[in-house]
Amino acid sequence: FICCFSIIFETQGQRIYPPYPPVIDGAKEITYKTVNGTKLNLWMFTPENHKLTDNAPAIVFFFGGGWRDGNPAQFVKHCDYLSARGMVAIVADYRVKNRHGVPAKDCVSDAKSAIRWVRENASEFGIDTNRIAAGGGSAGGHLAAACATLPKFDDENENKSISSKPNALVLFNPVLALHPIVGEKKLNEKLVGLEKRMGTKPVDMSPYHNMDGKLPPTIIFHGTGDENVPFMTVELFTKKMHKLGNECTLVAYQGEPHGFFNYGKKSNAIFVDTLHKMDEFLVSLGYLKAPPEIVISTN
Repeated sequence: FICCFSIIFETQGQRIYPPYPPVIDGAKEITYKTVNGTKLNLWMFTPENHKLTDNAPAIVFFFGGGWRDGNPAQFVKHCDYLSARGMVAIVADYRVKNRHGVPAKDCVSDAKSAIRWVRENASEFGIDTNRIAAGGGSAGGHLAAACATLPKFDDENENKSISSKPNALVLFNPVLALHPIVGEKKLNEKLVGLEKRMGTKPVDMSPYHNMDGKLPPTIIFHGTGDENVPFMTVELFTKKMHKLGNECTLVAYQGEPHGFFNYGKKSNAIFVDTLHKMDEFLVSLGYLKAPPEIVISTN
């Protein structure tokens, strides 16, 4: 089958975002949460001829932007692709500092709410409650991992008997360590003054420091040249996942900087490569059927 990609999010090497709130064609827009008068929406892409009896796997993507800004449209291309492959694919909005004046802990609360909403309403959309993955890039990758690891920050107004934990993780240069790690001077210097930005103790927001027991199978895409999120943080996360007996695959891209995976960079060669490897990972979990051949056009 063929998946075609046409929206350009890159101009002369500078990342740009489409207008906010986004208008996302081909997706169903749904409000999953209203908080302090702010409606938070998600955009759901369903496979062709999708039926409520299909019990399909789903994935929820969270955009990057340092918990300050960003746009849900960042992962629309991934959703186009995955819905064509048979998944219900979703991009979710959440509150951020520059638009809503909130600290990062409220971003985590919203992300957990989005996962919980999808699971709670799964039967209405033909979704398998036991195959709900979470994905994201940078701060959005942090939110996906936070939903899997952090015991705090669930919305107190929601039914906590419905889990906000994803069943799998697809992470693109994610922020996974927000608290000092012994012997990692370069990382620790970056973490000075984080508490105000987090709105809570950074250790409570750090997926690496809250890993315990069984965690979802995970794939991480990261550039070794990332100066925003040091590569060693994902290496340490991966090693700890293995030590705990969990599945975690780290895919390294030599010399690549932060945001290397986004659509529109370097003629989309790396975007396509990460897409293929994400596909293979989801096939290995039984979320997707192995395709006879994948052809991707970036024109």
